[in-house]
Amino acid sequence: YLGGTFDMIMQRFVDAWMCFPALFIVLTVMSLLGPGMVQVILVLGISGGIVGSRIIRSAVISVKENLYVKASVAIGCSSTRILFRHILPSVSATMIILFTVSMGGMILAEATVSFLGYGIPPPAPSWGGMLNVGSQQYMLQAPWMSVWPGVALGIAVYGINMLGDALRDLLDPRLRGGLSRYGRGKIKRAKEKTQA
Repeated sequence: YLGGTFDMIMQRFVDAWMCFPALFIVLTVMSLLGPGMVQVILVLGISGGIVGSRIIRSAVISVKENLYVKASVAIGCSSTRILFRHILPSVSATMIILFTVSMGGMILAEATVSFLGYGIPPPAPSWGGMLNVGSQQYMLQAPWMSVWPGVALGIAVYGINMLGDALRDLLDPRLRGGLSRYGRGKIKRAKEKTQA
């Protein structure tokens, strides 16, 4: 929203961050901080937030050019009021969709880090840790120890991706008329035809 030099510096930082592979950055920081749940949450959250900031930035720039935002600036509204009153409600759908779409990747990243031994320590349950223990030590004697955590991980990621897809379809203003593949618009039109 501020634009100018601040925006340029932040975007060059985001560009530099995105040049490195995400797993390399996560493993490097986790090896410095040590394993733990708080460390995993902070590292994955900050890394995902930096990458997701580009999408939110583009949404804010497009909303900032609307006439009602320019009218708010013209009548003397503060930047805080404009951000919370106009811009945040306009980009909230994008934020929700971005959250649900990237959540599957975060679950897989946590499982990967825990599988490699840098994530959540063994007393706490983690699908990546369960895959590590099940596949390396007991794969021949008890293969289900690595199958079921993998199945649960796949179902969780698939379910969250489907939730993100459904939210995108429901919150996208371009699809409001027919509500996309969920057919509510078709049901509504069929009811109107039967009433007429």
